[in-house]
Amino acid sequence: MQKSKAESGSERVGGVRIIKKYPNRRLYDTDTSSYITLAEVKALVMDNEPFVVRDAKSNDDLTRSILLQIILEEETAGVPIFTEQVLANIIRFYGHAMQDFMGSYLEKNVQIFMDLQHKMTEQSSGLNPEAWKQFMNVQSPMMQGMMGTYLEQSRTAFTQMQEQMQKNSEQMLAALGLKR
Repeated sequence: MQKSKAESGSERVGGVRIIKKYPNRRLYDTDTSSYITLAEVKALVMDNEPFVVRDAKSNDDLTRSILLQIILEEETAGVPIFTEQVLANIIRFYGHAMQDFMGSYLEKNVQIFMDLQHKMTEQSSGLNPEAWKQFMNVQSPMMQGMMGTYLEQSRTAFTQMQEQMQKNSEQMLAALGLKR
């Protein structure tokens, strides 16, 4: 017999779905009062469903860990997004003074790219594969414009990152009584 949502603790916190991870490595969705798989968690991500994964005993936030596990499965299952060189370069930033800036830079660029993808999807909704091919051929100038915009936004994000680094350096030097 399934518990009611109130009994199972399925009250969403701020509209965020709660998934509990138990020591047996199983994931329990308090919204549906059922165990779910990593593939179902991935589906929540794909559907832009806000959720948090919590350790059932300690209530620690395990969301990042689960998302990294999904990425690992995707990277090993098919055609990976990250090359070995990209992964090695990302690893090199851990513990480096530039770690915070790199994270921010990547986040901004991925968001810019997602916005670009959303625009393309809106313009090509309802197309079959052959129509998509024709759309891409006809839209080449538009695509070049969109990619140019993406590259410009990426450059702007990088410039902002550099300016922030310079500002932080100047503040640090001033705090030490040194001037540039």
